[in-house]
Amino acid sequence: MIRRNLVPNSRLLPLVAVGVVVATLLSCKKHEEPLPANPAPAQPAKAAMPQQLKPVQKQVSSALSMLPAPVNKFDFSNKKDPFKPYGIVRASQAPSADNVHKRPLNALPIHSFDVGQFKLIGIVTGGRQSEAMVVDPNGKGYVIKVGMTIGKNEGLITSITNNGVDVVEQFRDDRGRVRKETIKITLPRKQ
Repeated sequence: MIRRNLVPNSRLLPLVAVGVVVATLLSCKKHEEPLPANPAPAQPAKAAMPQQLKPVQKQVSSALSMLPAPVNKFDFSNKKDPFKPYGIVRASQAPSADNVHKRPLNALPIHSFDVGQFKLIGIVTGGRQSEAMVVDPNGKGYVIKVGMTIGKNEGLITSITNNGVDVVEQFRDDRGRVRKETIKITLPRKQ
């Protein structure tokens, strides 16, 4: 029995590969139409009036149609501005005789009650400046310092001691004179 070598010859393999590539390229070549046997004579171009072709359809960019319309999901028009101050900050000064009974439009809640209606619940001393805490009739607490105003008549807080808080109010009496009254708010006694 004769055995044949089944392994292809190493010289034959590259020739077969080149042949397959050439056959593939020839089969993929575009078929060109043959030129007519009697070509029509060339028509002279009209030099006086160039003819412009109108587009069949208006060109529209497909990129614009793919973008979603801008949608504002958040509406902050009825929200409070967090950077505006809660109350109007005024320079701490004693009220003059001219503005004793003038009420500002944006008065703070501490200016809604008479000075006698506030209850003193605590005093802190020993730091740079003494502070006290008062509570209005509604139960809301306020920390006060010397130089601040309190009450309907905007009484000026003149001193805070271990015994209480001194408030000076200015008002006009029946004769039209400006009077000053000192009101002392004291801590309740322990029982």
